[in-house]
Amino acid sequence: MTRTTIPIAVARTAVPNAADGDNAELQFSAPPPLALYIHVPWCVRKCPYCDFNSHEAKTVIPEDEYVAALIADLESALPQIWGRIVSSIFIGGGTPSLFSPEAYDTLLAAVRARVNLQADAEITLEANPGTVEAAKFAGFRNAGINRVSLGIQSFDDAKLRSLGRIHSADEARRAIDLALQHFDRVNLDLMYALPEQKLKQAEADIKEAISRGTEHLSAYHLTLEPNTPFHHSPPPLPDDDLSADMQLMVEEFFAAAGYEHYETSAFAKRGGRCRHNLNYWNFGDYLGIGAGAHGKLTSHLGVVREMRRKHPHDYLDGAKRGDFIQERRNVTATELPFEFMMNALRLTEGFPSRLFDERTGLPLAKVHAELLQAQRDGFIEVTAERITPTLRGQRFLNTLLQSFLRDA
Repeated sequence: MTRTTIPIAVARTAVPNAADGDNAELQFSAPPPLALYIHVPWCVRKCPYCDFNSHEAKTVIPEDEYVAALIADLESALPQIWGRIVSSIFIGGGTPSLFSPEAYDTLLAAVRARVNLQADAEITLEANPGTVEAAKFAGFRNAGINRVSLGIQSFDDAKLRSLGRIHSADEARRAIDLALQHFDRVNLDLMYALPEQKLKQAEADIKEAISRGTEHLSAYHLTLEPNTPFHHSPPPLPDDDLSADMQLMVEEFFAAAGYEHYETSAFAKRGGRCRHNLNYWNFGDYLGIGAGAHGKLTSHLGVVREMRRKHPHDYLDGAKRGDFIQERRNVTATELPFEFMMNALRLTEGFPSRLFDERTGLPLAKVHAELLQAQRDGFIEVTAERITPTLRGQRFLNTLLQSFLRDA
């Protein structure tokens, strides 16, 4: 089906600015790129560090009912994205690989029938090594998935047990080999600064990840997120100095192996960057469907954030009434600079100066004072064409971002 792209209206649109009580006028010359995020909320077992919207599958997962709800959710959102091209799809969770290939064949066929999906769209599925086998990977590929992200975390069995993972190191290795047989694009998710982890142990994980030969690697520092078992009962973690040594080691080993460090936690061989995540970091738009899914959409009404009903039961009940939204709000002009910078400054290459105007609807002069101060503090480099975090800015990103926080 061919659809004509409908440009975002250029008319000045008033959005309340809670900081000064006036209406800030946001101007958008063109719609940002658009991606689709699909959330599958079930997992085999909830990991003690995980703060994502995931729920242990204690009974049979209502796969068919959930896929039907996702399709209805997408249909309800079509007026918000009509005519726009969807450049990527990311299926996250939870553990999306718990679903069958047939479920994704049905779902992705429905997506293609309803949206203008880019011909070479990147379609990623998150997978747990303990939930896949060769037939499943072949089925996922046949359904149209062309990129897989494997939640490896570690190749050390003791560390995997301490993280509550359901797979072993050998299962992780087997899953990687199978993924590479079926997909050209494979990412491995790793973690460091794990409970009682030594530098040599973290180094062994990084070396093995490199040896597997995937084009993309993600390495995350384990953090104790609120409302998780690890936050309530913290395990013994490496101290700040050792954690910093691990971070430096990760960056040095990946660089030596030919991986570009293009985002805070992401490393890729040339051409292997995750297009879907790049859209987030460049403050693009994304429609989120599924239980607890978040979305960000730009129109002549401004920038709107949405969240779907969070609990799977509530989401499925809402689907019967066509009532999927739990929360929807306009992002104010006061909030937009911080929200933009929170994403764009994660990129080691920074962003073109014009991108701020294009994605926030505000002139860059709006944050002139903050940029000047951050430059004086050695956190960023500013030219007429580009704003780039320095190595210091990358190391102390949270401090840099606080520069752009404003009282509402």
